[in-house]
Amino acid sequence: MNYKCKVTVIDKKCYPDLQEQYLANPKSGVCPMFEVGQEFVFDGASYQTMNGGKFCMEAYDAIHRYIYAALQGGSIMRGWTNDEKIMIACCNDGTRPVLFKIERLDIAEE
Repeated sequence: MNYKCKVTVIDKKCYPDLQEQYLANPKSGVCPMFEVGQEFVFDGASYQTMNGGKFCMEAYDAIHRYIYAALQGGSIMRGWTNDEKIMIACCNDGTRPVLFKIERLDIAEE
């Protein structure tokens, strides 16, 4: 069995009150890097390059361990989610987090 990992942007949040209070640009708004519904498929090569540099480094830092586990065929979150091949996680930006569905894809060998 081979494995890939699909990462789907499922939501974007914005907390303008926190941005106003803490950010250098208090009108930053929602994350400009991702759009809801956007999908990224990782394999061994794209895992090493953050999908060709097309993935936000901060977001990648927050979720790469789940991507790695999926690419190794492991359970992403056994006992936490209702499907051990799926994890819901978000980036580290506390004023405008992006939520991701991380999914192990099982690829049958030919």
